[in-house]
This record gives sequence, C-alpha cells and structure tokens, in this order.
Amino acid sequence: MQDNYIYCIGLMSGTSLDGIDLAYIKIHEKLYEDFRIIQAKTVSYSNEWKNILQEAINYGEKDLQILDVNYGEFLGSILNNFIREHRISKLDFIASHGHTILHQPENGITLQIGNGQVIANITQQKVVCDFRTQDVALGGQGAPLVPIGDRLLFTDYDYCLNLGGFANISYEGNKQRIAFDICPVNIVLNHYTRKIGLEYDNEGEIASEGKINIELLRRLNELPFYQDIPPKSLGLEWVQSTIFPLIDKEESDIPTILRTFVEHVAMQIGNVVKNDATILVTGGGAFNTFLMKRIEFFAQTKIKQVTTELIDYKEALIFALLGVLKLQNKVNCLQSVTGAKKDHSSGNIFYPQK
Repeated sequence: MQDNYIYCIGLMSGTSLDGIDLAYIKIHEKLYEDFRIIQAKTVSYSNEWKNILQEAINYGEKDLQILDVNYGEFLGSILNNFIREHRISKLDFIASHGHTILHQPENGITLQIGNGQVIANITQQKVVCDFRTQDVALGGQGAPLVPIGDRLLFTDYDYCLNLGGFANISYEGNKQRIAFDICPVNIVLNHYTRKIGLEYDNEGEIASEGKINIELLRRLNELPFYQDIPPKSLGLEWVQSTIFPLIDKEESDIPTILRTFVEHVAMQIGNVVKNDATILVTGGGAFNTFLMKRIEFFAQTKIKQVTTELIDYKEALIFALLGVLKLQNKVNCLQSVTGAKKDHSSGNIFYPQK
C-alpha cells in the first residue's frame, strides 16, 4: 500500500566550502509542508578538494569537464556511504545542487559541477540536478532557487533569511514571492579567519573584540550592488574582484575586518527586514551569536530560534523539494524571484545505466 510520501536525498554544497550537506527526506507528494528530515549529515572537504574548488574558477573548458566527472564520482561515493551508513532502503531519487564554479547570469553563464549521469551510475539511483542553467537561458539570474521552498514549506514566517556564503532572503510582496541575495557573509568572514588558521569565527567571538573601521564600512555600504533593484544575485567572482581588494586596501587587522564586515552584513539585512517581523534564519551564520545580535539590532526585531537540524540542512531539504517538483513537472523556479521570462520547472533528470 502506497503511503503517499516521497523519499529522497537532497545534496548541497555551498560557496563557503563548509562541506557537503546530505539530508534524507520524507515528504508528502501533495501536502509538501508535511515533511521530515529523517537523517542528515555534513561531510567536510579535504584540503585537497577545498583547494581544487577554490581554484576551479580559473580552469579552462577541458579541465572543467574533467572536474565535473571527478566531482560527480566524489559525490556518488559520499552518497553510497550515506545510504549504507543509514541503511536507507526506501529511496525514490537524489536531488543534487552540485557545486557552483561559475555564476555570471548577465553573460548567460552558470556552472554547477557534479555530473548527474555519473552520480546516477555510481548510486544506481535516479538523479535530478542542474537546476540553474535553464533559468539563466530564460534570461533569469539562476538564483536564488530556495524561495519556492520557503513559500511551500515555511508559510508561518514573514521572511526566510539564509546566512551561508551569501545572505539571501525571500518573502511575499505584491502577491508574489520576492527574493534576492543581500550581501556576502561567510564567504568573506571565513576567508579572513583562515588567514589566522581558523575555519570560522566561533560564535563571532573574534569579531566581537574587534573595532569598526568606519571608512571601510562606509565604502562597503556604498557599493553599487546595494542600490540595484531585485532580482539580483551574487557570485564568488564579485567577491574576489570587489570585496577582497577593497578590504585588503583599507585594513589588515583580522579582528577589525571581521568586526567591520559583521556590521556591514547586519546593516544591509536591516535595510531589508521590517520591524517586528517573524524571521526564519538558517545557514551557518545563524550560529554566529554576535552577528545575530547585530542583525536583531538593525532589523529591530527578535529572531526566534529553530532546530539545529533545520539551520544546517534547510537548503538540502529544499533542493530535495525542487527535485520533487521537477519530477511532477511543476514550477520550481519563480519568474518574480530570478527575473526569467516565465515560471518554469527546471533541472535535468538522469537515470542509472548499468
């Protein structure tokens, strides 16, 4: 007897290179808000993989094709280990975001590596992946993709804010879903903590002891991106060409950089979030206690705590939902969010070959 639930694994790798998130999901085939994260795990990257993924932006086409296959094999192996470890026997498909190497929607370019056919062959499971390419081809930003999940899964909140490599937000406005990238977060903070041998600033302790460089803060807040009207999105290229050179020119003290950038992030979020709103905050930045306090200060609202599981695995959960919607041929990409010519069902489906 069918239980009307779909069982799938969502797979996510963010730009901050925190690791690969895997979430085994049970979700109702029609009432999507009826879901449960059954098992979840984050697999950290080796230093070798971190270096490769950081350098891949400079690769040529042939090397990127090779990396696409190699990374697909890597993901397939991780998935098989996860399936074995948790004795997963009920599995309808795998939804993989892959890892973003290039994202220049204004030039019609976006690339997420992790070859879907390779993953399907290694796991012997159906795979849905490559969720961004079609949207960019339709004139969209190819990002953010999470807002359809915010709309369908988290209706109790005024805003859904994710603090990962970048801060992105989604909310209902003018009878449509509005969403966009606000600013970089962990992709910048972690870059500077690594210079002092730390993967991240635990609870924002180092930032909290730093001083604000007023001139650097002013110049960050005056960057043209913040005046752009949504839809808009950010990529690693912009951070490397704009943010890092600006910071490095103005400041060398790491605590000062972290303190100043936390203030910048909080101010930019406060410019978007209205007073007394209910905000769902997820992503690694939600564990940065000092950052959260500064966001509450500028947003003039108290942020409710949610489960660690939801903070860590919300994006993996939503990519699983995107896979469900694609397989049901339903909209999983919103025109109002990405700026594409129309709402559409995005992603490619791969079936295992022996």
